[in-house]
Amino acid sequence: MIIGHLNALPLAGLPPVLSALLSRPDCTLQALSARDDGRWQPDNAAWFCHIGPAQTQPRAERHTEYHRQWADIQVVLAGEERLYAGALPVGQPGDEERKPDLFIASSSAHGVSIRLGAGDFAVFYPGEPHQALCAVDVPTTVRKAVFKIPRALLEV
Repeated sequence: MIIGHLNALPLAGLPPVLSALLSRPDCTLQALSARDDGRWQPDNAAWFCHIGPAQTQPRAERHTEYHRQWADIQVVLAGEERLYAGALPVGQPGDEERKPDLFIASSSAHGVSIRLGAGDFAVFYPGEPHQALCAVDVPTTVRKAVFKIPRALLEV
């Protein structure tokens, strides 16, 4: 997991491919916030982004997920959420694949908790377990941009 803020990208220590992506003029906090909800994929880009509102929930109601073929960059555009993440893989052969490459972990171990507000982001590489959209205090609506980066572009 890597964390950072869109207005301080050099501090995040991102690998070059992710730094280049988030440094694009159309990926600033202002540009992403102005974008309509829905899927966005620039011409000839191997990655894509979903932008829109989501509801936070109490942690006990949220699942832990991981991906095998995609990395996530989860950017909060408005509101706040708490994310939990683990440093060790939790994937098991019988885990539910709820959508293509969205696995729901049957077990979870989270050693990291972080509160994200507008402009903050977290990067989750393939295999890294994460529990997103946990309420900070009470459930609320956040607006997020979730980038999906294919494994082939990553240096993993």
